[in-house]
Amino acid sequence: MSITLTLLIPVATALLLLCIPKDKTAELRITALFGSLATLAFSLALLGGFDAQYGAGFQFTEKHEWVPSLQVHYHVGIDGISLFLVVLSALLTPIAILCSWKSVEKRVREFHIALLLLTSGVIGVFVALDLLLFYVFWEVMLIPMYLLVGIWGGTERIRAAVKFFIYTMAGSLLMFLAILYLYQHTGTFSVEDIYQKPPLTGTAGLLCFLAFALSFAIKVPLFPVHTWLPDAHTEAPTAGSVILAGVLLKLGIYGFIRFAIPFFPEAAVLAAPWISVLAIIGIIFGALMCFVQEDMKRLIAYSSVSHMGFVVLGLFAFNEQGVQGCVLQMVNHGISTGALFLLIGAIYERRHTRRIIDFGGLAPVAPKLAIIFFITTLSSIGLPFLNGFVGEFLILQGAYSRNIFYAAFAGLGIILGAIYMLTLYRRIFFGETDREENAEMKDLDGRELAFLLPLVGLMVFLGLFSPWFTAKVQPSIEVWMTLLLERGG
Repeated sequence: MSITLTLLIPVATALLLLCIPKDKTAELRITALFGSLATLAFSLALLGGFDAQYGAGFQFTEKHEWVPSLQVHYHVGIDGISLFLVVLSALLTPIAILCSWKSVEKRVREFHIALLLLTSGVIGVFVALDLLLFYVFWEVMLIPMYLLVGIWGGTERIRAAVKFFIYTMAGSLLMFLAILYLYQHTGTFSVEDIYQKPPLTGTAGLLCFLAFALSFAIKVPLFPVHTWLPDAHTEAPTAGSVILAGVLLKLGIYGFIRFAIPFFPEAAVLAAPWISVLAIIGIIFGALMCFVQEDMKRLIAYSSVSHMGFVVLGLFAFNEQGVQGCVLQMVNHGISTGALFLLIGAIYERRHTRRIIDFGGLAPVAPKLAIIFFITTLSSIGLPFLNGFVGEFLILQGAYSRNIFYAAFAGLGIILGAIYMLTLYRRIFFGETDREENAEMKDLDGRELAFLLPLVGLMVFLGLFSPWFTAKVQPSIEVWMTLLLERGG
């Protein structure tokens, strides 16, 4: 069980792909798939070896000197909060490779190299316990995502990729300045050491928090810095949308949990009501925007703005129910929304259109597609006994404890979400099959079922056995809450 191996396997696989001739597409795909499955196996080994009762601190830690003169270390470790995000990242990579098996035909080698390097960068963000190491991973993973959108995306891919890069880079530069200031104040880049130092307060603490918060808010994305997301999702290839929705959006929430809030608790408490209001605006705005979308992918992109608003609201409730729901819903959103993008990608491969108006009556034509899409829709709207319900319930409970109006407006977002998702399903799968292309559309094949059924299984498992998840996360959340209280949060 090694975090370093989990990080290095995607990189090693990417280097191995360079040794395979670019015209050997089958060998390239199979090699990338096996490398991603090995990464998944190591992440599951971390999950199996994780001691939920350990409670205090991080597990599987590794620390080695990197830049001794600056006291920069290669320092990695996981706790219950980061554990499932690492597993989710490793799970979605082979799924992304399988879903692009037929759709990506140009620059196959480069595509898989970018996907694998993105996986390594994302996992690195979740396990880094040194601020400079975290920042390196944070910046590194932007490049392969930019390439995935800009090279293998749709007709407006360049504009979407540049917009994504500018937004995220602008926030990252401000965060880097705050990291340098924090280093000057504490004399260390170690996350655990900074937790033990007196926190920055006053104007300096507020400005540093805002620098971190802006970078993380862009990544979430939090209203009003969300405008890059619909374009990126719409233009990205299916694999890129799956990783973007499933993992990259969680980086911002994770950044708030691991860095911004515990580093600057006083400023975080001061900003919490404002951030909560922005989260609620995002919930309602994202849901309303879904009603006017004619592109299926763009609709799901705006639904992500709404869903991630829930996650932010739960986190800034600053109570155990809200934070627990936040962590659970991060994983739930990655599973459910990732599956929705996979299903839309499967439809697009057959019909080469994503306009909702072009469909209708697909249920009798493609029953397997209709069933899986329906289960995923119910998961996304939070039906009891599926994964989305427990996370939303905990977030609403936490928000209610903080402010009854927060819960009321968030509840309205849930109602709107059920309406637009069920309307989308009805328009695609019911009604008359009045187009010949729809009447002849093929159902899901074995390859597609191979990457969709595990996600459906997780939707059911996390809905029925959520205590298994919360038992592993709860001790780390208790430690985090205690840390905030000790540091004046």
